[in-house]
Amino acid sequence: SYRAYKDLQGRTYHYEGALAFALTVDHVQGDPFAAPSRLSVEIERVVAGFPEWCDQNVSRRIGLETFLAKAFSTECQRASQRKGSGKSGRFGIDTPGQEVIERTAVMVNPESIEVRFTCGLPAAGRRALGRQAADMLCEALPDMVASALVFGALDESAVRQAVEVNEDADSLRAQLESRHLVAFVADGAILPRRSGVDQRALSSELAVEFRSPESLRVCLDTPNAGQVVGMGIPEGVTLIVGGGFHGKSTLLNAIERGVYNHCPNDGREKVVAQSSAVKIRAEDGRSVAGVNISPFINNLPGGTDTTRFSTANASGSTSQAANISEALEAGGDVLLIDEDIAATNFMIRDRRMQELVAKEKEPITPFVDKVRPLYEERGVSSILVIGGSGDYFDVADTVIMMDEYLPAEVTSDALTIAQKYQTKNHSESLAFGEISQRCPDPRSMDPSKGRRDQIVKVRGWDEINFGKDTIDLSSVSQLVSESQTRAIGAALMWALDRGAIDGQQTMAEILDRVEAEIAEGGLDVLSRQRSGSFARFRGYEMAAALNRLRTLKVV
Repeated sequence: SYRAYKDLQGRTYHYEGALAFALTVDHVQGDPFAAPSRLSVEIERVVAGFPEWCDQNVSRRIGLETFLAKAFSTECQRASQRKGSGKSGRFGIDTPGQEVIERTAVMVNPESIEVRFTCGLPAAGRRALGRQAADMLCEALPDMVASALVFGALDESAVRQAVEVNEDADSLRAQLESRHLVAFVADGAILPRRSGVDQRALSSELAVEFRSPESLRVCLDTPNAGQVVGMGIPEGVTLIVGGGFHGKSTLLNAIERGVYNHCPNDGREKVVAQSSAVKIRAEDGRSVAGVNISPFINNLPGGTDTTRFSTANASGSTSQAANISEALEAGGDVLLIDEDIAATNFMIRDRRMQELVAKEKEPITPFVDKVRPLYEERGVSSILVIGGSGDYFDVADTVIMMDEYLPAEVTSDALTIAQKYQTKNHSESLAFGEISQRCPDPRSMDPSKGRRDQIVKVRGWDEINFGKDTIDLSSVSQLVSESQTRAIGAALMWALDRGAIDGQQTMAEILDRVEAEIAEGGLDVLSRQRSGSFARFRGYEMAAALNRLRTLKVV
């Protein structure tokens, strides 16, 4: 019967000969239609033959791990064959996308390389197919290891490119703060993507290579590519303007993904942003728990307290205000906003509307009146895509106009126009206001469901089932992998179990504690079971998940 496979679970098998490695069976699936069995392979460095330059620092190590995960994924696809019912005969691994993120699928250590993958143990109905299983584990698997995990079988130039590109990207990002930049886009970058669901670069025949305007051109040093020239976006308030379909949102999306490194030939390998950059949008219908949105919204009808604002169904403006306050609470220093997905009444209130609706009748203070105090008082920069409101010219430090996907700096022109056509708007705010720190109440977080004490499941990159509740992350655009979402779900449970969420620690303190724990022990600390499907996430996205738990209450 299929249960006979359970004898393999928890055991380690050693493959001897020229290619010696160990196979550990971490979990055996209950039947051929269940989630595939989890296995791991460990091969010693001396056998794998990878030289020291491949992982001589963290940047190179993560670049190598990503390269090997893709190589092993290719071998999984090649070796997978249907060998019976359900998932029988299939190999799989958590395959990286265009972003280079630390994962548990492949872990390179000084002594060994470990790969965690899945295998559909073959069966006919509920009867084990032992010979086919022997072919998979004793014939196909050693070939996969020999092809994907041995340095001599790989393209050395491709390995070198993978580790050097990742090291250079980290080097570029590390220079931003000292150069007072929030983002950098290298000349020659390819920013357009193939489609909304395909993050690969648009073909070179169709795409326009990025070229920096002379006034914003900077030169940064990298350890491998040498000097890299491109556009530096300075701190402060930056507008990206231009006609429709000329590349405004494309540039902002590249900056948004610039918080991560990218694999070779992605087109955005040398596009980086400060790690604290957070994309902000309106999000109708989301829940909000005790957030101080008073810098933006006050004097609501009925006397609702906006210093501790809660709702189960936020409007566009209140959700955008909450998203900004939550990002600042979590430590965000750069806000990225595209007017296409922003609430219009939150972004601007023109002179005519001010005249018709008096300030005492309008609870919303528009972002145009807050964006400068936000930078001058708190040091928080903003990059905004603006196509319909020139009122932002009055508060901008830098204005970049996109024309057929090429940028030009037009700051002086924008200021001249602002002086020529004065809006005569009344500024509705002189200071930004306060951002309150909240302490999540653990009693409001119940991961149980039915007779099960804990049930946290991920359905795609944008949904976490937390007990009986569903956390909707579809508007959190800087999540790029389902494995990140899975790790966030595990991190929420870890924070509950370890007392990090105790009603006394603030949101920022919880995020810092989780980050410190992962930095010391790796992503494996988040789960009692060894997982090959966790990926590193930022605190901002974990905060976003916690803030969108509809049962959440704060102290």
